Amino acid sequence: MVLDYRLDTETEALRTMVREFANEVVRPQIGAFYEADEFPTAIVRQMGELGLFGLPFPEEHGGSGGDYFTLCVALEELARVDSSVAITLEAGVSLGAMPIFRFGTEEQKKEWLPRLCAGEALGAFGLTEAGGGSDAGSTRTTARLEDGHWVINGSKAFITNSGTDLTELVTVTAVTGTKPDGGKEISAIIVPSGTPGFTVGQRYSKVGWNASDTRELSFTDVRVPEENLVGERGRGYAQFLSILDEGRIAIAALAVGLAQGCVDESVAYAAQREAFGTPIGRNQAIQFMIADMEVRASTARLAYYRAAEKMLRGEPFKREAAIAKLYSSEMAMENARYATQVHGGYGFMNEFPVARFYRDAKILEIGEGTSEVQRMLIARSLGVGA
Repeated sequence: MVLDYRLDTETEALRTMVREFANEVVRPQIGAFYEADEFPTAIVRQMGELGLFGLPFPEEHGGSGGDYFTLCVALEELARVDSSVAITLEAGVSLGAMPIFRFGTEEQKKEWLPRLCAGEALGAFGLTEAGGGSDAGSTRTTARLEDGHWVINGSKAFITNSGTDLTELVTVTAVTGTKPDGGKEISAIIVPSGTPGFTVGQRYSKVGWNASDTRELSFTDVRVPEENLVGERGRGYAQFLSILDEGRIAIAALAVGLAQGCVDESVAYAAQREAFGTPIGRNQAIQFMIADMEVRASTARLAYYRAAEKMLRGEPFKREAAIAKLYSSEMAMENARYATQVHGGYGFMNEFPVARFYRDAKILEIGEGTSEVQRMLIARSLGVGA
């Protein structure tokens, strides 16, 4: 059997629609939002109207009835133009809505998913803590049961989509007890925006992703109903790890989009920029740089396609997700560096998209599992150090 990675008619139509939206709506205005460090609420609402936030969810919950791969295709197309809007979509779906869809009760799904799928509301994923980083299991935030309510105390760091005008909930991990082996019992709990004691900090001043929303959260005796527990008590950490496995495929798709955007911008620039009386694209040094960029983007795309294929087949995909995330994020960083070089001095000017790409690429090697964590996961899957 020969693998065929051609998109079906429906998915190809989605790709075309998102590409047109990215070029016609996002491209002309995102630079201003980026430099103003402002969240593009109107653009995000339009993404919701297109059905992008509902792509992988069934129609019964307000979704589009697609699958996770269709989300990845949309993310790639958005990131070819801008990563801030792409990560807003990725986090809103795979981190905001997916935990409720995968593990929530029917009541939770009915209450939250229709608005999340429509892009009328955003959810956030409160896992990381300031002292934890890659060690997500070192959660210090606590939640205790008291009179039918969870009482939450602690803080979270680097939380995407947590303070926008559209944000309506954050699902947080918290220590809810001690396991029989003495380890932490970590559970997941929905905290609606505006709950007393729940404080959303100011937006971080970031190197990149400047048009996305990232904040610190704090919880001081925050009380939410006992039924806000997501999934089984004590399974919150395991649930979120499975969510991260899926999310790594989505981040890989986003990274491929950035890498391909670097190719797009470099091809266009090399054709119109002249030096010594001729377009720079006629210079073999430039040709080779752009060719290498295309090789990286194309190979990284195959990696995330393969991971998504295994996931949709119901096969184990943790290793493939780690490979795709590791390779695509590092190749995006390389392409951003090459694209900046092709553009010369103009590549260092923020008015050019490749300057945004350069600033945005680095976080891809860090977020949703650092490159070092991916290498650790891959090695363990091979039995090395197990």
